[in-house]
Amino acid sequence: MTTLPGSQTGEHLDHISLGEQDAAAARSNMLLAVKLGILSEVMLFGALFAAYFVIRSESPGWPPVAGLERPALLLPGLNMLLLVASSGTMQWTVRSARSGDQSRIARWIRLTLLLGAIFIIIQGYEFATSGFGLDAGTFGSTFYVLTGFHAAHVLAGLGLMAIVARRARRGLVSAKHHTVVEATSYYWYFVVAAGVFLFSTLYVL
Repeated sequence: MTTLPGSQTGEHLDHISLGEQDAAAARSNMLLAVKLGILSEVMLFGALFAAYFVIRSESPGWPPVAGLERPALLLPGLNMLLLVASSGTMQWTVRSARSGDQSRIARWIRLTLLLGAIFIIIQGYEFATSGFGLDAGTFGSTFYVLTGFHAAHVLAGLGLMAIVARRARRGLVSAKHHTVVEATSYYWYFVVAAGVFLFSTLYVL
């Protein structure tokens, strides 16, 4: 039986269409999984913040330890500005990925990675020079648990960005294949938002 050329072309187009649909479904599922994972992290942060506010509301003063002062605002404030700025560079990374601009993808993700790394370095310096530790009553323990938990998430975000940077360097990120960039951006935006709330809670309120 002879197969008509037109039917072969139609089958080929059907295969392409199904392949594109499968790729779109995989991308959608991956991004949904990332969003659900972030939602679970929001719940964890929410529980920690709830515990902090309960402990603080039941304390006669804050910090509750005599002679202990809250950390100054200047250094953490500057550090927070760096973190917020990194959300902007991450957005430019996503835009570059959607347009398929390989050089700009690599440039913006490296800048975002650098800002995040500087944040961790400054955070470590603050820990070393704060003048109090975990043994400083409930204030010290809640401060280090919250900031340490957030710092761990920043480090995880840096790991994801390192993967993106490596894939971009190998030419594996393009206008059609940039799901890993968007997934990383979702996580990083969450880390930045959590950092802003953390800064407002621990240093401002």
